[in-house]
Amino acid sequence: MAGLAGSATLAINSRAREMAAEGHDVISFGAGEPDFPTPEHIVSAARSAAADPSNHHYTANVGLAPLRTAVADYTKRYSGVEVGGEQILVTNGAKQAIFQTFAALLDPGDEALLPAPHWVTYPSGIELAGGVPVSVPTTMEARFKVTVDDLDRHLTPSTKLVVFVSPSNPTGAVYTADEARAIGEWARQNDIWVVADEIYQRLVYGTDEVAPSVAAVTGALENFVLVNGVAKSFAMTGWRVGWMIGPPDLVDAAARHQSHATGNVNNVAQMAALEALTGPQDTVVTMREAFDKRRQRMLSMLATAPGVGCSEPEGAFYVFPRVLDLLNDRYPTSAALAGGLLEEAGIAVVPGESFGAPGFIRLSYALSDEDLERGVSRMVAMFGRL
Repeated sequence: MAGLAGSATLAINSRAREMAAEGHDVISFGAGEPDFPTPEHIVSAARSAAADPSNHHYTANVGLAPLRTAVADYTKRYSGVEVGGEQILVTNGAKQAIFQTFAALLDPGDEALLPAPHWVTYPSGIELAGGVPVSVPTTMEARFKVTVDDLDRHLTPSTKLVVFVSPSNPTGAVYTADEARAIGEWARQNDIWVVADEIYQRLVYGTDEVAPSVAAVTGALENFVLVNGVAKSFAMTGWRVGWMIGPPDLVDAAARHQSHATGNVNNVAQMAALEALTGPQDTVVTMREAFDKRRQRMLSMLATAPGVGCSEPEGAFYVFPRVLDLLNDRYPTSAALAGGLLEEAGIAVVPGESFGAPGFIRLSYALSDEDLERGVSRMVAMFGRL
């Protein structure tokens, strides 16, 4: 535990809040959550659930039966995969699903291929399970997407799984159906698992309603684990409801782990998640449209910044610009530059080092239009002085 690093994203957000409390005008681009409130019909369902005594007691560790049914229906609709209740475990957010998946799959010394840039928590989850995270670098020129050839170069007899994320945090990269299929087939041929984090699947921009699911386009679930939840698409990060889907024996192992770690997920939150999955979906569309406009505005503003390069994100709510050409004696790393942005310009960003990609920074556009305009303007001005 002493060697376990804390979340860099949470640390940035904490420092930004401290500065704001001290009276500084701080604009945070660090948040990995929608800035919208949870839709009222979901909140109303939670109020009703809180008043129902049946929700005041322990319930099934694997999740409420109606919610698991709703997860199955939702997965069929948006991931294109048909699953039964025995393949679903409701968890305290998608983060717990990821940790328990690694715990169930990895033995000490097993290697997990981790395309980089990657979310800050994956390496820690792999290491806590006794595994070895193996970074598979991608480039901005390749739109931050890993290929079969990239994976082949890092494949060893110890490789147990590959983490597949589309849309990606932090880059916003979205794999096409053909690209996802190629990776899924490669994993099957090499008898390794695919852990597919689909938490941003409905936050895509363009003609598609959803990002292609690697399990669906590959046509099987026997060596796939799908992780999802209500946090991002329904603005419910604080409700802590996610799930994992996989073969029954793997899900059973994770469920036994959860029975000792936490037990059932908060019942009121589960009922809110049930309403999210089965109720009106128009708020998802509204939020996605707002994010799309902010995405385009941020990209257009960053295009005026000298020394900054950007790959257009196709999903999630992040831009991941390259700032390598801005680094100097004063700011020799992107982490140092992020510190300077916060202390000198009141701008909170997450440095690329946190995602296994030094020389970049992550900007979330999940903030108000006014703050986005003010914040990026400040950033561009500071970059122009470097």
